[in-house]
Amino acid sequence: MWDKESMIRSLLPFIKRTAEDLAQTLPPNVEVDDLIQEGIVAALSSLERYDPSKASFTTFIMKRVKGAMYDYLRKIDWMPRNLRKNVKMIERAIYESEEFPSDEEIARKTGLELKEVVRARNEMMRKQLLMIDAMEDEIVLKTEGPDENAYRELLVEEMKKAIEKLSDKEKLVLSLRFEKDLSLKEIAKVLDVSESRVSQIISKSLLKIKKEVMGDDQAG
Repeated sequence: MWDKESMIRSLLPFIKRTAEDLAQTLPPNVEVDDLIQEGIVAALSSLERYDPSKASFTTFIMKRVKGAMYDYLRKIDWMPRNLRKNVKMIERAIYESEEFPSDEEIARKTGLELKEVVRARNEMMRKQLLMIDAMEDEIVLKTEGPDENAYRELLVEEMKKAIEKLSDKEKLVLSLRFEKDLSLKEIAKVLDVSESRVSQIISKSLLKIKKEVMGDDQAG
């Protein structure tokens, strides 16, 4: 049997870090403590359902904690319609740019105010992280039946192909973010660039992957 109290104590730093990292891209009315609480509840539930034959303990818990926080954000559905519209405009502006446009460049191209660009880009990042998280759930945790296995293998191959088309810098940043699980601040320190620059690279990289894997006619 799991010693739940000691396990949760050991997981708490990860849960707090995940919540704080996620909260960086959210409006101030979203409380970090609420995200932490959702993560703790998910971790407790995961201890009961963990199957060593399907995934490593760390992978299993990380996915469940992040998933619970994302589910909570979906439920509160705070985003107004005008922000959704701005997100679409920014997705298109970023995808159509040859390089990684700054917030100021996006503002000029879309006609939005700088503060509107920053807010919408942060929300776009959250959407992209949700998309990647859903894909990872399919790849890592869904293992039942031949149809599911075939779909998972196809998805893995499509993601590999999409990632191979990225630049070396894009591959490195995604690896640091999703494989090493570094925060935007930590990645910025590794690369000696600003957090905003890291966010721009991740945003454009994920838009490219989304278009390749999901076959979208448009980036948004």
